[in-house]
Amino acid sequence: MAEAQQSRMQEAIDSMVQGLERENIRKMQGNMFRCSADCCENNTASMQQVHHCIERCHAPLAQAQAVVTKELERFQDRLARCTMHCNDKAKDSLDSGSKEQQVKQQLESCVMKCVDDHVHLIPSMTKKMKETLAAIAQ
Repeated sequence: MAEAQQSRMQEAIDSMVQGLERENIRKMQGNMFRCSADCCENNTASMQQVHHCIERCHAPLAQAQAVVTKELERFQDRLARCTMHCNDKAKDSLDSGSKEQQVKQQLESCVMKCVDDHVHLIPSMTKKMKETLAAIAQ
């Protein structure tokens, strides 16, 4: 049961990341490479100037990747806290004498709710990231 929930969550996250990569990041990568190539075409620039030019070209993509990484980490932390709360509740129930099978069902139900709640957060998180990435790209 837990594996199915984990798989469902992973598929939702993978789908979101693939969409961001396809719609936003890929375009930024193309711009970065074209910009870097333009830097290299400047025959009058010093090696250091070309290097700085290329660094400026890479900055928006690096910033975008940092945004996506940070948001995914925050999401993962929130999900982990939710499932940790489920584990704590299950342990408390066991400690107070509840039957193991009943506690197991409570735990599964709680984890399923965590996954459901967090899967529903993905569209708003995606929208926020797309807006941030669009602002970085300009």
